[in-house]
Amino acid sequence: MAQLAHARPATAPSPRRTATSPWIGFAVRRGAGLAATIAVLVVASFLIVQLIPGDPAVALAGPDATTAQIEALRSRLRLDLPVCEQFAVYVGGLLQGDLGQSFMYGRPVAELIAARLPFTAAIALSSIVLVLLVSIPLGLTIGVLTRGGRRSWLDTGFGAVTGLLDSLPGYIFATLLVVLLGTGVGVLWLLPPAYLASAPVASLVLPVLALSVGPICMVSRLVRRETAVALAEDYMRTARGWRLGTAALYLRNALPNLLTSTLTLSGLILGGMLGGALVIESVFALPGLGTGIIQAILNRDFPVIQGMVLVIGLVAALVNLLVDVLLGIVDPRTLGGRHADS
Repeated sequence: MAQLAHARPATAPSPRRTATSPWIGFAVRRGAGLAATIAVLVVASFLIVQLIPGDPAVALAGPDATTAQIEALRSRLRLDLPVCEQFAVYVGGLLQGDLGQSFMYGRPVAELIAARLPFTAAIALSSIVLVLLVSIPLGLTIGVLTRGGRRSWLDTGFGAVTGLLDSLPGYIFATLLVVLLGTGVGVLWLLPPAYLASAPVASLVLPVLALSVGPICMVSRLVRRETAVALAEDYMRTARGWRLGTAALYLRNALPNLLTSTLTLSGLILGGMLGGALVIESVFALPGLGTGIIQAILNRDFPVIQGMVLVIGLVAALVNLLVDVLLGIVDPRTLGGRHADS
């Protein structure tokens, strides 16, 4: 009995913790971040038009309109409502998938955006593809050729040239391209907007080039630096000791370690390139969202401005989300969770 009295009471086995996928936490965090971004975009797209000087009713009515006609037009456009009620109407339309009607053209804003979005998307997506196809091989090659302090002249020249080109704003580089390559007989890269329907690819060459030069320089410098760091690691020395071929040594061992930082920077650059595409469109007179926003501002077309700003911001947010997903596939550590095998 004494032994039983001093015996430890039996304890129930602790429940085994179930491993949760890091993608669940990733989806929750990114979903909450995307929802917050959309809320900020809705508020910002509404408030930004309030800062534009001028009365849309006066601009639409014309100089010969009477005060009564202007007030009637303001009432029809709901511009006479208090700001809070205007915001409630705006949000209510968004919840129903309605971006509103254009003051100037009387057409749904969604139709106007759908007509212009393909041009902006073509410039931005073509530019990011060109940036990745050029900058990664270029940076990797320079990093390999200048490893361990070799060819210092090449490293210095590469840094000077890429730094100079990267310092030029996109619109200045676009203007230089127009002057250098867009004048003279036989140059087919600059075409009038009316020709876009029959040959849209040719007319996008110069805009894509103007938008890509700066990001190519930026990403290639990053890839060169990351290549130098990767080549100095112990696993690369071991790979050289095994007498691996060039493809296996650099493409299979060095390149995967560059993708995380490269994709991270590319996601940030793509958001900036989307905004830069709006400016480039104005230089080359392309019928994209950039020229559409400028025309809407001049016409005081508030629904078009709101819709285009909202769509541009939403596309940028979705692109960053896609980059985060790709980063999670390439490097699961970026998910913020543990590896499945740990």
